[in-house]
Amino acid sequence: MIGKGEQPMQPEWQQLMNAAREARERAYVPYSHFQVGAALLDANGHIHYGCNVENAAYGPTNCAERTALFRAIADGCAPQSFRAIAVIGDTAEPITPCGVCRQVLIELGGPALPVIMGNLNGDIIVKTVGELLPGAFTSADLHDKTI
Repeated sequence: MIGKGEQPMQPEWQQLMNAAREARERAYVPYSHFQVGAALLDANGHIHYGCNVENAAYGPTNCAERTALFRAIADGCAPQSFRAIAVIGDTAEPITPCGVCRQVLIELGGPALPVIMGNLNGDIIVKTVGELLPGAFTSADLHDKTI
């Protein structure tokens, strides 16, 4: 289900989607029961797994995409050194990252990072982070010399 103008599916991306499906099974979701998995491919070909982790206070809940990104950074990967991220959920259409995850993806993954979005039916859409968050607020905005 890769549409017009979207990137073609690469073989390593299918492996990444399979890893996201595996990560989804590890989700801690006692409140929503909505499992999401993510898998982040770093520059060295290592996969960093992420799943959503809920909390009774809701605010401290963390999405799968951010879990994978934060884990990779904690494991020593440099920001914007990633090759792709996959995310999967039990949704009618391929799942997309929430707004907070898109903001973190633009900072830690960069606008060119491919995001492979899928569902349990095998539907896939691939877009870059920049396509998912046009006009993003970035660190460049913090250093505007015209102010």
